[in-house]
Amino acid sequence: MLDVFSHFTPRPVLDEFQRLAPGLPALAAFERLPQLWDIAARIESLEPFDGLQQILNVGNPPVDALGSPDVAAALARRANDELAAIVDRHADRFPGFTACLPMSDVDAALDEIDRSVLQLGARGVQIYSNVNGVPPSAPEFRPVFRRMAELDLPILIHPYRGPQVPDFPTESFSEGEVWFTFGWPYDTTACAARLVHSGLFTELPDVKIVLHHMGGMIPFFAGRIGLGFEQIFGGDPHLNPVAARAGIVEPLPELFRRFWADTALNGSCAAVRCGHDFFGSSRSLFGTDAPFSTDGGPTFVQGAIDAIAALPIDEEERRQILDENGRTLFGLGTAA
Repeated sequence: MLDVFSHFTPRPVLDEFQRLAPGLPALAAFERLPQLWDIAARIESLEPFDGLQQILNVGNPPVDALGSPDVAAALARRANDELAAIVDRHADRFPGFTACLPMSDVDAALDEIDRSVLQLGARGVQIYSNVNGVPPSAPEFRPVFRRMAELDLPILIHPYRGPQVPDFPTESFSEGEVWFTFGWPYDTTACAARLVHSGLFTELPDVKIVLHHMGGMIPFFAGRIGLGFEQIFGGDPHLNPVAARAGIVEPLPELFRRFWADTALNGSCAAVRCGHDFFGSSRSLFGTDAPFSTDGGPTFVQGAIDAIAALPIDEEERRQILDENGRTLFGLGTAA
């Protein structure tokens, strides 16, 4: 089994995060989750799962949110060096990592892609659903997508939204953790929609993008994707005027199915089935969001395994989702 979306923030990197943002509550909370920053604790958490391997990537916050572009670039380099060293020492459990990128400086991000992939052996990169509030679909970020398409390696998109983003215009912050529970899936969905409408898949038909949490809201609202607001009043059920003005000729739902999506849905069988119904076995990936369960990861790992086991598919498709799709996407070859 290959878990394609699990988080690990090496202790020296977490220390730097805390130094730069001492008042960020999440960073203080991370101290209580050693499976996030202590590799021995992480390996111990995997012992119940014989044969399980994980692709590692750094957890929140994005390095761009912690300082200037120069600070972000230095943090990304440190994080990628640390992850590469862990993969070198523990390749049996961690056969690869996705590189952290300083997206606030695109030239630095491109340099870090080349360094991480060509020198450190990164098997992809992770970016966030916004770069200090700017959508990744903005033209200035297109070189990152183009470079990853040239390397034939995936871009993982993780949501990022904090309580400072209010739920209603009359308020100044989000209450009841709405920013986390529902804000993150929305941010993922908005990011994906903007990428589709930017013409990304027309310009770069071979680009590989993985959406965390099974694509956010996309599978559940699949029926709304193909029918826009203007279209309702335009009289043509086969033509979305907004998509047409953007030069999109393919049906929008088919473009959304060009993404890959992972099963990190906190063990909800119904949610994973909904996601699988939309993305299919060929675009679904085993992902857990470990170690962010209350027991440091095992509950989320088992929950994802159980949700995939409950899908009404044959064993060949199950192997695709649990292992083969990820190994192909990340260029890891076949399982041992």
